[in-house]
Amino acid sequence: MNGTFTNDDTAKEDLLVFEEHPLFQFTLATQWQRFANWLVDNLLMRYGLSYFTGIAVGFIISELAPGAFYSFIRDNGAGAVILLLYLMGVINYLIYYTLCEKLFRGYTLGKLITGTRAIRQDGQELTFKNALLRSLSRLVPFEILSGFSPMTWHDQWSGTMVVQSR
Repeated sequence: MNGTFTNDDTAKEDLLVFEEHPLFQFTLATQWQRFANWLVDNLLMRYGLSYFTGIAVGFIISELAPGAFYSFIRDNGAGAVILLLYLMGVINYLIYYTLCEKLFRGYTLGKLITGTRAIRQDGQELTFKNALLRSLSRLVPFEILSGFSPMTWHDQWSGTMVVQSR
C-alpha cells in the first residue's frame, strides 16, 4: 500500500489511538460516589478542620494582641467578623483539598471511603498546580451544580478527573 492509508486504514489507526486514550483505562466515579466524597469532605472541613483552625486563630490572637479582637468587633461590627470567618473557611477549603489531593496522591477522606481518586486526564498523578486549580475552581459560585454532569467544572478547568480506584 506504499505508505498511504485508505479510509479503512485511517479508521483502524484512529480506533487504535482512541483505545489507548487514558479515559478508557479508568472507570469514572459515579455521581453518587462524587456526592458522597463532597459530603464526607465538607463535614470533615466544617466540623473538624474549622474547629481546630478556630482554636489556633483564637490562641494566636489572644497571645499576640489580647484586646485586638474585641476592638475589632467593637469598631467594625458583626459583619466584619462574619467576613473574617468566611475567609477563614475559604482558606481551610483551599488547604484541605489542595494538600490532601497532592500529598495523598489524589485522595481525600471522602475519596478513600468511596474508593475513588483524582488524577490528571492523561492518567498521571496530580501535580500541586492541578490540586490547587481544582481547589480554586470549587470556589466558583454555583460550581456545585456542575456535579450533575459527568465532568464537573473543577475537573474540566484543571485537566483532571475522578476515577474509581478499586
